[in-house]
Amino acid sequence: MPKIAKELKSLAVSNLKGEGLHAVGGVPGLYLQIVGNSRSWILNKQIDGKRRKMGLGSYPFVTLAEARDKAREAHKQIMDGLNPIEERRARKAQARLKAAKAKTFQKCAEACIEAKRAGWKNKKHIQQWENTLETYAYPIIGGLPAAVIDAGLVLEVLEQPVNTAGGTATLWNARTETATRLRCRIEAVLDWAKVHGFREGDNPANWKTLKHALPARGKVQKVNHHPALPYADMGAFMSDLRKRGGITSRALEFVILTATRSSEVRGAEWEEIDFEARLWTIPAKRPNGTGMKAGREHRVPLSDAAIKLLESLPRYEGNSLIFPSSKTGGMTSDSALMAVLRRMGRNDLTVHGFRSTFGDWAGEKTDYQYEVRQQAIAHKLPDKADGAYFRSDLFVKRIGLMEDWARYCGMAQAAQAAKTDNVVSIRKAV
Repeated sequence: MPKIAKELKSLAVSNLKGEGLHAVGGVPGLYLQIVGNSRSWILNKQIDGKRRKMGLGSYPFVTLAEARDKAREAHKQIMDGLNPIEERRARKAQARLKAAKAKTFQKCAEACIEAKRAGWKNKKHIQQWENTLETYAYPIIGGLPAAVIDAGLVLEVLEQPVNTAGGTATLWNARTETATRLRCRIEAVLDWAKVHGFREGDNPANWKTLKHALPARGKVQKVNHHPALPYADMGAFMSDLRKRGGITSRALEFVILTATRSSEVRGAEWEEIDFEARLWTIPAKRPNGTGMKAGREHRVPLSDAAIKLLESLPRYEGNSLIFPSSKTGGMTSDSALMAVLRRMGRNDLTVHGFRSTFGDWAGEKTDYQYEVRQQAIAHKLPDKADGAYFRSDLFVKRIGLMEDWARYCGMAQAAQAAKTDNVVSIRKAV
């Protein structure tokens, strides 16, 4: 028979001294453990064939009577074939899981934005995320646990009433572009929440779900493409542009000749140009915050006209930019290029639209493959299988394409002049 400890009273327990385990009786295996100034309750019991020490709380926060109650409950679990230590761990895990799932949508959104911050190229994109969620989502679902967000709540966000010139309308109908981006951001936040264990099940912001309740974006909003110059008018436009001085005029001309984006040209640096190879290599990212939209390096073959333009430009000591601002010496702004168009009386055009002009010309007036034309403007191929097949950037073929484009601009200019002089040109356009 095991020795039964004397059942101590509360006063006797409070007077115990000396480090180690002190049996207090009342329940087999119940001890007060003293380590320095720390006192705690221990149940020393054989569980699953092994001697285990189970903590029951600190003394005097847990009283003698409460410690005995906890010890008796543990004894009962052991007699029922359970492991009280593992059972307690399971309860704590469930409590942590429950607390985690109570994390609000706003907290999840803030954490999601922070996680994605390093991958975003500019602060404006971060601000757009924060502003749309704060304006439209947080007032409705921001304080709710991410775990309870369902399709009905997402629809409540997307169909909230907003004021328009014609009266009140739903956000989805009145500001479709904003609502579409908002839906994508809510979907991303909920995906993040699921990955981190804050919700389960399908994503209610997925368009596959919402398309049964909302009209398609194209049904409620006409897609407005960037205004583009018809390629037949490029000659007259280029003639006018080349008469205009200033670094921003040359930057716009370079945009047209290379069919690149405004930011790629405005942030271009001299070290990216290889005059011998007639090559401009745009890095995935630049220290000045610009770079390729797709986040991967892009090689641009330079035509005779593009090389001539670059060779005509001044270089400034200590400034690596090809097209620096004449006012600040820093990167030229996109609005500065737009100002060139306004001075030319072309408020109907945008800088980005010249990429469409190039694309229309290449598609209608040349026999270059679709893949070559897409690579020229650094677009991903829409079909994944095609994208995998065409691993090359087709640079050699693009050399001819860009030279033909520059020649077309020049020939069209000459043809326009010839038309003005009432001379019929019989030269075949490229």
